[in-house]
Amino acid sequence: MSILSINPANGKLIRSYKEDSEKQVSSKIEKVHSAWLKWKDTSFPERAELLRNTSVILLKRKLELATLMAKEMGKPIAPGIAEIEKCAAVCDYYAANGADFLKDETIKTEASKSYVSFQPLGVVLAVMPWNFPFWQLFRFLAPALMAGNGALLKHASNVTGCALAIEEVILEAGFPKDIFHVLVISSKQVKPVIAHPLVKAVTLTGSTEAGKQVAQQAGFNLKKTVLELGGSDPYLVLADADLEQAAEICMQSRLINNGQSCIAAKRFILVKEIEKEFTRIFLEKMQSKVTGDPFDELTDLGPMARIDLRDELYQQVEENIKAGAKCILGGKIPGLKGKHAYYTPTILTGIKKGMPAYEEEIFGPVALIFTAKNEEEAIRIANDSPFGLGAAVFTGNQQHGEELAAKRLNAGSCFVNSLVKSDPRLPFGGINQSGYGRELSSFGIREFVNIKTVYLK
Repeated sequence: MSILSINPANGKLIRSYKEDSEKQVSSKIEKVHSAWLKWKDTSFPERAELLRNTSVILLKRKLELATLMAKEMGKPIAPGIAEIEKCAAVCDYYAANGADFLKDETIKTEASKSYVSFQPLGVVLAVMPWNFPFWQLFRFLAPALMAGNGALLKHASNVTGCALAIEEVILEAGFPKDIFHVLVISSKQVKPVIAHPLVKAVTLTGSTEAGKQVAQQAGFNLKKTVLELGGSDPYLVLADADLEQAAEICMQSRLINNGQSCIAAKRFILVKEIEKEFTRIFLEKMQSKVTGDPFDELTDLGPMARIDLRDELYQQVEENIKAGAKCILGGKIPGLKGKHAYYTPTILTGIKKGMPAYEEEIFGPVALIFTAKNEEEAIRIANDSPFGLGAAVFTGNQQHGEELAAKRLNAGSCFVNSLVKSDPRLPFGGINQSGYGRELSSFGIREFVNIKTVYLK
């Protein structure tokens, strides 16, 4: 069987990759485990040096890697370069802080000495999506390697070239030859990898359904999991908000990565007083964005990552219009020549309970506008969702915004007057159908370690 990488801007084949056989998969797992037996005993300074090397190489190759992303999943060059720079930053962050995050913690008891030690688990499998082909992996890989683990990657099939480029970077940085390997396999081949006795844990970023399948398989085999799943992030705009600023930030968040982000703003919940004015400003800003060739410097939005994903989005929009939503912008597949995955920025208004978009995740450049009679109803609508990844509130009263973010909105990350984003210094993850566990910061590096009690009488 072959795995195909297709350019979403024109439908042309980039490259075909032969899938790994069962024997090759088993061999890669065993090689990573063997490398880990030595790697786990290396010092933190040794690991940190290799992470710093990785950062340097990523920055040196950032245009090349951004170009690869543009070809494989349609991301314009400028945000592609920014993604690689963020990967370099997370490597530097864990190189600088990993040792402190994992140092022994003394606990006073009646013992002569008692403390908590953090030991690596072993081989960890990462199942990763296509939307941020480098960042999604490096935000796991940097802390995993710094903690002394080995790693396997099953990447989304359409970004296999990006996956293999990451393997090249890790080798070039000087890491042991087999401490990290890419598995060129389909989703159907993941189950036996999770069951393999040398694989100790699994992390997945992807859809809620994919997360449920991985959690079920890992649970049956008693393997630790961290899941960062779908989201339908609510952005509340209150009556005292700076509407120009709020609309700009909301537009940016909705269109990040062409709307193909778990933490992109999805639901815009407006109190009635500012509904018309905000919608007017927001519409103008969405209209101003240029969709085109990801290699063109003037392009804001490239194609979606795959034609089938674009077609699914189109159908979602159509179903909501039939259910009573009003489309005030976009909603069309542009009539370009040849096969392509382009979709125009779209705004749906009048979203109400009972419509598919009220509960579904919309993954693409489609904004959903809800109207609430007051702040309390806005909060109720925001929390009336099966997801819980991120949320934001826009208000002129920062203290009140903080209260809503800290106590009233149900999500793993809540921001005030800002778009929701991941940052190496802050824990990242969700609740409910958006998953569990945390990535990044000190919390992320401790997800895949044995938190061991040591007690001396």
